Amino acid sequence: MNLSLAKYDAKVLMAFGETFSEEKGEFLNWLLKNGYPELAALSSAIRGSEEAVKWLLANHYRHYAALDAAIDKQLPAYRWLIANGHDFLAVFADAVNRNPVAIQWFKKHDLGIFLILAKKIYDFRENQTYDYHKIHF
Repeated sequence: MNLSLAKYDAKVLMAFGETFSEEKGEFLNWLLKNGYPELAALSSAIRGSEEAVKWLLANHYRHYAALDAAIDKQLPAYRWLIANGHDFLAVFADAVNRNPVAIQWFKKHDLGIFLILAKKIYDFRENQTYDYHKIHF
């Protein structure tokens, strides 16, 4: 299981999570200035930026572009994650979408920080209107 998202320090993950509740972009800028442009792009992609998705794809973060699409319930992206060894990201997408099995998996493995992130992303998405013409994976 590829744990790409789990490789980050808790402080970095919390900064990533805060990007979904901020208005001024301070945490997004912190990620950019401290060497985590992929997390800034992932946050922007989840928040609807097609430019961020293109950046992820161009900079070898296809798995994060697929995560964004899987969170949007695009089945081909979800399948791509699993087929390419990114099961952790697939489970995370499930947790964002309130799948009880995924939520239980994170609890069982004592990975509560990812439940916090999943909730932040879920809450953000529930309060947004989406462009359904967003690029499909």
